Amino acid sequence: MNKKKVSLNDLKPDSEKEHNHNDGHNHNNQSNNFKEYFPAIISFTMLIIGLALDYFKVLFFNDWQRIIWYGVAYLPVGFPVVKAGWKNIKKGDVFTEFFLMSIATIGAFVIGEFPEGVAVMLFYAVGELFQAAAVNRAKGNIKALLDVRPKEANLFRDGDYISVSPEAVNIGEKIQVRVGEKIPLDGILLSEKASLNTAALTGESKPDSIQKEAKVYAGSINLESVIEVEVTNKFEDSSIARILDLVQNATARKSKTELFIRQFARIYTPIVVFLAIGVTFIPYFFVDDYVFRDWLYRALIFLVISCPCALVISIPLGYFGGLGAASKNGILFKGASFLDAMTKINTLVMDKTGTVTKGVFKIKEVKAIGCNETEFMQYLMAMEEQSTHPIAKAILEYKAEGEYFEANKVSEIAGKGLRGIVNSKTVLVGNKALMIANSIYVPTETESIVESIILVAIDNQFAGYVVIADELKEDAKETITDLHKVGIKNIMMLSGDKDSITQQVAKELNIEIAKGGLLPEDKLNEVEILKKNPENKVAFIGDGINDAPVLAASNVGIAMGGLGSDVAIETADVIIQTDQPSKVVKAIKISRSTRKVVWQNIILAFGVKVIVLFLGAGGLATMWEAVFADVGVALLAILNAVRLQRMRWS
Repeated sequence: MNKKKVSLNDLKPDSEKEHNHNDGHNHNNQSNNFKEYFPAIISFTMLIIGLALDYFKVLFFNDWQRIIWYGVAYLPVGFPVVKAGWKNIKKGDVFTEFFLMSIATIGAFVIGEFPEGVAVMLFYAVGELFQAAAVNRAKGNIKALLDVRPKEANLFRDGDYISVSPEAVNIGEKIQVRVGEKIPLDGILLSEKASLNTAALTGESKPDSIQKEAKVYAGSINLESVIEVEVTNKFEDSSIARILDLVQNATARKSKTELFIRQFARIYTPIVVFLAIGVTFIPYFFVDDYVFRDWLYRALIFLVISCPCALVISIPLGYFGGLGAASKNGILFKGASFLDAMTKINTLVMDKTGTVTKGVFKIKEVKAIGCNETEFMQYLMAMEEQSTHPIAKAILEYKAEGEYFEANKVSEIAGKGLRGIVNSKTVLVGNKALMIANSIYVPTETESIVESIILVAIDNQFAGYVVIADELKEDAKETITDLHKVGIKNIMMLSGDKDSITQQVAKELNIEIAKGGLLPEDKLNEVEILKKNPENKVAFIGDGINDAPVLAASNVGIAMGGLGSDVAIETADVIIQTDQPSKVVKAIKISRSTRKVVWQNIILAFGVKVIVLFLGAGGLATMWEAVFADVGVALLAILNAVRLQRMRWS
């Protein structure tokens, strides 16, 4: 059953809806909200007055006056529903909730149950309004991302700053961001430092302090002083544009549960219509004191109860709640189907560099022999200034004191290192193969070091070494512990880094199975082996281009969205905006809670409906019980789904 309407406002003329949509002022929004509830208020007021007149048996309130009074009370809430049902019938879609509610309430009028006819439609209308409010609330965290779309950029062009659309800025151009403004495009910070609020992107409320040449992302808010940024991505390729695209398409991917319920409703609805017809006429052949009016009343109750609104509305709402809760925590699911898939994960395979480590080399240890550390590092840094190797950058971050040394005649020895002249001394910087080739003795203590090691010789004498290592992310150890707590027992690390380093990192994190020195096809092969066991539901978390094949092959692919490559982000099913592996645990918790809420709603809706259906068919339930079985259960399901927005995912 196609349920296109979630509120009476959706049944208004397009011009009025467009007017309401385009009106962005809070005062007018409040006015429009009141207008939505106004028809229900009129019907409710007239219903209460009518019931009072009936109760006190007012003389002038006779049959014709009652019909007219309750008919007028019915129109504000009933007419939009009847109209929608008729439009759907003309399109060939007969068995909708509009049709069911129209038949049931008009039937109540036919048999003289005017107050009940008005009451059923009134409660249905109020339920729809509450459902619309709940849907808007559930979508709130997702829709909030739309507000982070930057509207303009202060572009430095032709010697002056001009205000332009972010789409008009080219890569390499310079933009200025004032205090309180959103950074409009991804780029590199040109100013000395900046303090940024990245909550809209990452879900983290703590300001992020960054230094010159650090990456900044569109959608971040500048907090302290005017900054300048060199643009590195066009707007359509920026982080915020990717997020918006993911968010806008997330709800289009339905979960299997949601698809099943909608398909079920298409079969279920016509069945109950024919059953209601059967309830009306079949007893004529079997009941001695058959009264058409009584059995028609039971059939109408049967129709009201059978309306699958609670199922069709509350289930998607549950998934909206889960997607919203995830977005609020810096986790983007590309669809509700991946919320379901995440609940089944029992095996997690992870990359190392950039996933559990920061992917940034740092000096871990400096060992100088025959000279002090400062002098040793001055020689080494003079050489590394001539290198473009990533390790050179880590060495150059070392804060050396004293005079500045300069290297001359630096040459690169392929696969071994560098040779050059510093202060008239020959300096060798590289690996053990370089030292052996120059007959330089290397202490045996270096052989036990598994991290990257830079050996240095000055004038053919071994002068010391520097150990370079990738740092673990702050939450890496906590992540592995928490994964075990939530039932992920099988955790494996696969890395392209050398096996000795991979094993050491795995040992630090208490990961039992780890393999290093792997090519992308090797990682893919390992995951395919795991998937051959049907009991294994595998999630892979990575960040690089080389991880894309594995992300695509796993049951759930999880990419690091901050430092991750575009290819990995496009291929993955789930994006972690903060690059924190601990978010995977939150993603699992949110997914499981969402699925639990969805199934609670299904059981609640079916359970209550089945009970009241039997009571109604047996003449033991009135229209009031029918209203509870339909609208009441829908409201309970909605309240249950909204809980997802309030939960804390510690």
